[in-house]
Amino acid sequence: MKTQDENAKLKYYTASQWQLIWWRFRKHRLSIIGMTILGIFIIFALFPEFFAPYSATERNGESVLCPPSKIVFKNAEGKFSIVPKVYGFKRERNKETLKMDYVVDESNVQPLKFFIKGEKYKLFGFLPGSIHLYGVEKGYVHLWGTDTMARDIFSRTIFATRSSLSIGILGLAIAFIIGLLIGGVSGYFGGWIDNFFQRLTEFIRSIPTYPLWMGVAAAMPREWGPKTVYFMMTIILGFIGWTTLARRIRSQIISIREADFVIAAKLCGASDMRIIFKHMIPTFISYVIVDLTISFPNMILSETSLSFLGLGLRPPVTSWGVLLKSAQNLNSIINSPWMFIPAIFVILAVLSFSFVGDGLRDAADPYSEKS
Repeated sequence: MKTQDENAKLKYYTASQWQLIWWRFRKHRLSIIGMTILGIFIIFALFPEFFAPYSATERNGESVLCPPSKIVFKNAEGKFSIVPKVYGFKRERNKETLKMDYVVDESNVQPLKFFIKGEKYKLFGFLPGSIHLYGVEKGYVHLWGTDTMARDIFSRTIFATRSSLSIGILGLAIAFIIGLLIGGVSGYFGGWIDNFFQRLTEFIRSIPTYPLWMGVAAAMPREWGPKTVYFMMTIILGFIGWTTLARRIRSQIISIREADFVIAAKLCGASDMRIIFKHMIPTFISYVIVDLTISFPNMILSETSLSFLGLGLRPPVTSWGVLLKSAQNLNSIINSPWMFIPAIFVILAVLSFSFVGDGLRDAADPYSEKS
């Protein structure tokens, strides 16, 4: 009879590559936390209409730059209640500054309800619905306050998650395909083909990013709609983001192109493309996934920073960069700090992808150490 320790060893040494990667990865606590946060963001991006109480463009005309709603867990007698309640605001003139300020109106209190009927929407553009995660029966609730056009910042941030993440995913997919093709062909064939692609890579890497974007932004016709600008940004991010991945794939191909299994595939009559994509790349696909994960934050930061500078997406498209652009003034910093809340999403997304990338990098070579 085999002991429990022997069974564990047998399971370990007979496991597939992906099983070993997962066993090592799940021991990386920060990576698991990062993956959980990214999972939440992806759910937000898939179903923003449900999680957001209002649409990204709905306005509450009486609450321009309204601070976050006050939520309390107490009943009319002042005792703890599991049902949260929301206080409204009323406007009063500040006797010192003579400005109209928002003051909590304790006479206007409503229970915060979950899975409540609200504004109608269509999930994925065709599934009708009207149930929202939370809301109030009458009036509005603004968990994160409102912006200069009286739009709910929480709702706009949830909708912006879809735009920012989708740009990163699509841009990275384009960069992955280009990097895979150029890196694979360059490393496998070598010679003048390799020399040509390496000079092309160096040329693209030498172009300053922000002057390039300024030129692209100036070249984009002003009559282009937001969807056209969105797709153009995605394509451009993909076409300038493949160089690092291509070089890493090239170096891996060069290191194994004289290996026995590659020579055997050639002797069996396999085509060059089959050898590259069916035999060589699968041997280091885990490292490619790590590179993709680490590159993803760069895509998100590129979109956010460019939109923040006014060179990327433009309203009415909602993205994290567009939301932060509306807060880039001293008045917002002093009087409306809640308008910077979308920056928390950017920070969490970038850190989460970095943590996941670190965990995958540590787990990509599972035979190096048994832990």
